[in-house]
Amino acid sequence: MGMFDWTEKSAETLSQGGVIAPDERLPWPQTAAMGVQHVIAMFGATVLAPILMGFDPNIAILMSGIGTLIFFFITGGKVPSYLGSSFAFIGVVIAATAYAGKGPNANIGVALGGIIACGVVYAIIGFIVQAVGTGWIERFMPPVVTGAVVAVIGLNLAGIPVKNMAANNFESWMQVVTFVSVGAVAVFTRGMVQRLLILVGLILASIIYGVLTNGMGLGKPIDFSGIASAAWVGLPGFSSPVFSGNAMLLIAPVAIILVAENLGHLKAVTAMTGRNLDPYLGRAFIGDGVATIVSGSAGGTGVTTYAENIGVMAATKIYSTAVFVTAAVIAVVLGFSPKFGAVIQAIPLPVMGGVSIVVFGLITVAGAKIWVDNKVNFADNKNLIVAAITLILGTGDFTLKFGGFALGGIGTATFGAILLYALLNRKS
Repeated sequence: MGMFDWTEKSAETLSQGGVIAPDERLPWPQTAAMGVQHVIAMFGATVLAPILMGFDPNIAILMSGIGTLIFFFITGGKVPSYLGSSFAFIGVVIAATAYAGKGPNANIGVALGGIIACGVVYAIIGFIVQAVGTGWIERFMPPVVTGAVVAVIGLNLAGIPVKNMAANNFESWMQVVTFVSVGAVAVFTRGMVQRLLILVGLILASIIYGVLTNGMGLGKPIDFSGIASAAWVGLPGFSSPVFSGNAMLLIAPVAIILVAENLGHLKAVTAMTGRNLDPYLGRAFIGDGVATIVSGSAGGTGVTTYAENIGVMAATKIYSTAVFVTAAVIAVVLGFSPKFGAVIQAIPLPVMGGVSIVVFGLITVAGAKIWVDNKVNFADNKNLIVAAITLILGTGDFTLKFGGFALGGIGTATFGAILLYALLNRKS
């Protein structure tokens, strides 16, 4: 069966709560709607990461779409995943460019050179896996490690919506309204509405927010002026890489974190779909590496398979790769539309925060699901200690410095989990 030969499932499958497999698809209108939901799911993090590094968010959206299409073709259309901006690059990019945190990054070229180097290392690892298999990786990163790394990504990001996306008590309550709205859609609706829980919940919460603020004056009103003034079509801000040895040495090791992320994500998708995706692990690494190279070459961030979208799959039980092709095409189109960026910017920050709480929570649960599905034995002190320390390192954003290089949060948790497991797993 070819990459584009999806088996169409009937509406009855949806109404009965059936699972849509990777090689199946919904009718195209529903597939398009699911693609929009995946764009919404990835949008907050995919835009936030470049903002924190001083990159152009529209480039990040564009390259997330192009990267997802690259990933789809290299994996032969067998692995349902969306590629978005990786948070693993933030610390090293800031360190390499001395970015002050405001406005465009003046040294973005140096960061791009390092991101490309990271993509090359990542792709090489993928070719090695493709040639010799995954055994050596799985020895270093068994389910107890990959589950912890995936869970840590959600836990590490938790502080973003909780601490930075609500400026006062009213906005905190609007976050509550948002995640309750998503939860209500998930539990009390059926069919396609239930499958679109993130998108429908976001729209519902935005309407409530608009009524309370624009209508009743209870908080900061939604500003629609940016939407009216933005152009429908426009080029994002492309940038060229500069290859600096120090920056490349600083940023390239992020490939190890991306390997652990991708491995954990693939295991999570395997657990959810019941299909063994291990034969595609090398291709997945290569696809992600090539996508990172292409993104860095145009001025975008490094990319990774997105746990946010895996969380959406877990909630909707729709694993069709057709959905991700649709989402990627939508992202490419939107990358050239300042109007779209203005619409997203108009979504109230507390509403995006409430959605982020749901999505990051789903990421964390996906990590725990890896443990459950692989029957990780926590009566074994080795597993218990590795998981416990990894979760706290990542959640607490534990940071280690090596000269001018700082490794924190997801990085220390990832390397810590791998090294600690190797140490405790030594045979006496």
